[in-house]
Amino acid sequence: MRADAQRSIDTLLTAAAEVFTTSGVDAPVRQITAKAGVGAGTLYRHFPQRSDLIAAVFRHEVDACADAAASLVAQHEPVDALARWLQRFAAFIATKRGLSAALHSGDPAYDSLPSYFQQRFVPVLGVLLDTAAKAGQIRSDIDPEDLLRAVGNLTLPAQEDDSGHTQRMIALLVDGLRYGTHRSV
Repeated sequence: MRADAQRSIDTLLTAAAEVFTTSGVDAPVRQITAKAGVGAGTLYRHFPQRSDLIAAVFRHEVDACADAAASLVAQHEPVDALARWLQRFAAFIATKRGLSAALHSGDPAYDSLPSYFQQRFVPVLGVLLDTAAKAGQIRSDIDPEDLLRAVGNLTLPAQEDDSGHTQRMIALLVDGLRYGTHRSV
């Protein structure tokens, strides 16, 4: 794919994600294209069905969240990188609530998304956990899938203005991961 075409797609996906967050997945196409600065033809050329666009937005957002782990590991101590990524993951989950109805609609276009989610997030979190455990900063017996589920559950009551509740709960969860290490005393 040409670089300019990829930029158009990335711009469309970013704009669609923002519009979906504020207006829901049924927002008018013109709202998405106006935000992206492209025509409707460009959108329909790449995403002929709305479900194609929704699935692509979901994958794009999953990839951005998963890819953020590498820069966090490079910039922070292992347990801090883990905590920051879990916060990023929680924000991802909270902002994707609007996609939930579409993703659970029974539309076959979305059938591959749960496994995509697992394929991208489980290994990333596994590396973060392993790195922090090898540094002696957390326990070494943590299942990445369990932790993803726990953080997802922590975001359930989150509202747009949760006064930092989710962030505090994730900080508490990370503190609990330290239990049993030499630093937990």
